[in-house]
Amino acid sequence: MWPNKLITCNLCTLKSCVCLYNESDPLLSYSGKADGAQGGGGGSVDTISHSLTVVQRLEALLVQGNGSDVSLRVETPNADEVKVIQVHSLVLTLSTLVLKESSDCAVVFDKFISRYLYCGELSLRLDQATALHKLSTKYQVTGLQQGITQYMTQNLARDSPSGHVAGWYEYALQAGDLTLRDSCLQYMAWNLSSVLQSGEWLTVSSQLLMSLLQRSDLILQSEMELFAALEAWIIENEPDGLTAENALRAVRYAMMPPRELFRLQTQSSVLARYQESVRDLLYMSYQFHSASPLSMAKFFDVNCSLFMPRNYLSPVWGSPWVINNPTRDDRSTSFQTQLGPSGHDSSKRVTWNALFSPRWLPLTMRSMYTETGAMQPTRVEGGRPRIIITPATSSADFAGVNFQKTVLVMAQQQGKTVVRHVYNFHQSTEENGDFLAEADLYRRTSEYLIDSSLYLHIIVKPLYQTLIATKN
Repeated sequence: MWPNKLITCNLCTLKSCVCLYNESDPLLSYSGKADGAQGGGGGSVDTISHSLTVVQRLEALLVQGNGSDVSLRVETPNADEVKVIQVHSLVLTLSTLVLKESSDCAVVFDKFISRYLYCGELSLRLDQATALHKLSTKYQVTGLQQGITQYMTQNLARDSPSGHVAGWYEYALQAGDLTLRDSCLQYMAWNLSSVLQSGEWLTVSSQLLMSLLQRSDLILQSEMELFAALEAWIIENEPDGLTAENALRAVRYAMMPPRELFRLQTQSSVLARYQESVRDLLYMSYQFHSASPLSMAKFFDVNCSLFMPRNYLSPVWGSPWVINNPTRDDRSTSFQTQLGPSGHDSSKRVTWNALFSPRWLPLTMRSMYTETGAMQPTRVEGGRPRIIITPATSSADFAGVNFQKTVLVMAQQQGKTVVRHVYNFHQSTEENGDFLAEADLYRRTSEYLIDSSLYLHIIVKPLYQTLIATKN
């Protein structure tokens, strides 16, 4: 047995390191060679190598997981297998990991690490949201990922130099974030006029363009506004012929007055180029304007999208309604709309009466407040808001027309008035069952109120009913 003695260990950087050398340990080796340095007593300094021992002991730590303070999860794409490796942060610090990130992610990576992972919070700008969402998704930081999604959905209305909603939609589509994707698409559909006027409209993808054009719930001033924006997009992007034709065929030309159709055919360079692709739609639109809806319904399917209005904000199709102190009592208003989009009905007007009640008792709840033989109440404390819209008079012209009412509920977000909710019904919002069900109309700072008032916009959409076809 060799006696224990104080030696210098070439594996350590600390000068005071003490290693116990034992000849019985087969993993320890003695070189027996001098390293050329002279000790104070004139003797040589020997070298002992036991790196193999250290390596094997580190390997044992890895296998057994003793003293581990870091867990690495290794997941295989498209497989359920997950391998968990227990490692040690001290060992990891001895190696340098190279993380390859895109330029936008690299800019905010220190914010991702130092501010969120170490401090649990971070500040960000609109133009940093996508990059931080990418990082949180890539490294599976679920809390931050959900927080960024919530931040983005709450800031869709915020002004930015070049716009951001369409870009966020494209990213959400690629990242598979369905919540963000649907929020962006709904915001654009319900606030399309502001999107069309933004700097990013001309950069939207053809896929997003078609997704919007095919919707009947678009909220905008008129179909002419939509065509003008589409024309600008085609001129800017120069898409292939099929894409341009499909987009132009999604326009509802029958919703444009004949004089506007004539102007488009004589002045629009895009329509002149692709007129053959939409000739049948233009022809049917002229027929629609020249004949009565009843006559059209005998020969054509007037339920197709060409003859279906979108949610137009033009005064021809509805009216805004601002209700001050909406919890106080019942309110009423009257407004007029054109009987239908057909030129045959352009001179005919329908007067509508609208009644708003802040505490209407739904039919399904009335039995709770009714005693045997007592009259059923219609308004009680705790009732829900309700709107009833009915025509002031009846007319034979209503034959073949089904009037759908749409109520837009506006809100103030990021200093901008936006559409918060859309409700569709035939006569009463009670048909929905959830009209302003979660709205706090009593609190002056309610997110449903603007300056303590309820801002609504009522739209009446004439939908034509197809009759039995009599074509030969």
